[in-house]
Amino acid sequence: MKSLLPYLAPAALAGLAFATSCATATTEKERPTSNSVATAVVPPPAPTPETATATTAAADGSVSVAALDAPAAEATDATADPNAPSAAEASAARAAEKKLTAADYKYQLARANVSLRTNPKNPRALLERAKANSNLKNYKDAAPDYTAALRLQRNNPDLYYNKGVNELMMKQYKAASSDFSGAVKYRPDDKEAFFGRGVAKMQMYQYKAAVSDFTRAITIDSLYADAIEYRGISYASFDRLKEARRDLAKAAQLNPEAEKSLRRYGKGNSMVRGGNK
Repeated sequence: MKSLLPYLAPAALAGLAFATSCATATTEKERPTSNSVATAVVPPPAPTPETATATTAAADGSVSVAALDAPAAEATDATADPNAPSAAEASAARAAEKKLTAADYKYQLARANVSLRTNPKNPRALLERAKANSNLKNYKDAAPDYTAALRLQRNNPDLYYNKGVNELMMKQYKAASSDFSGAVKYRPDDKEAFFGRGVAKMQMYQYKAAVSDFTRAITIDSLYADAIEYRGISYASFDRLKEARRDLAKAAQLNPEAEKSLRRYGKGNSMVRGGNK
């Protein structure tokens, strides 16, 4: 899943174009890979008897699905920006940014700093500096700029999307889910935002809710290999093995790297729990 958070492959950052390297029970070698976000996001293991109680409590309380699907607070009273790029344009821009180098991101950072010295409240410069820092893996430095930019542009879907990706990288999954919800509020056909929200839910063991988001992404793009692969992994986590194998087999046809996920997660829930040898 180098795509998933390739998510984080510098360029990936630009769009769940970047992915996260999340700590889980799986090893680096066993990680599923995906090409939508920019580095690799590691799905968390399915709940075990030891974690089941805590997971259930979270699902019924502070991390309810309804809360995860609610847009970030900044998005609740804003109206859509008619000049915002379309989902297709945003996706193309994210793909282009993935091709940039560290030198390119440092240039963007310097350019944004110059602009912000003149106008500290320039939302475009704040977003550019935040994205540059995210792509350089300076996630903590990027966070305050995303927050400041959102105070000035509450209806910018790109801001919510990129802020969500940055939060994935910082393992702030609930916040990431809310920001991806803000992105889809203003750009309801953004497949990568649904994908990002699904990844955030996976990291919180909300596999059934994640299936819903991956399905939304696949409805928008039926050949979205990363979403198909991650939906398959999510299905496997709650023993929907027929659906899991179907998705993982299709993902492997679309992206050969997904064959690893098919071998690992296509055999049952124990695989998701890290029980395979």
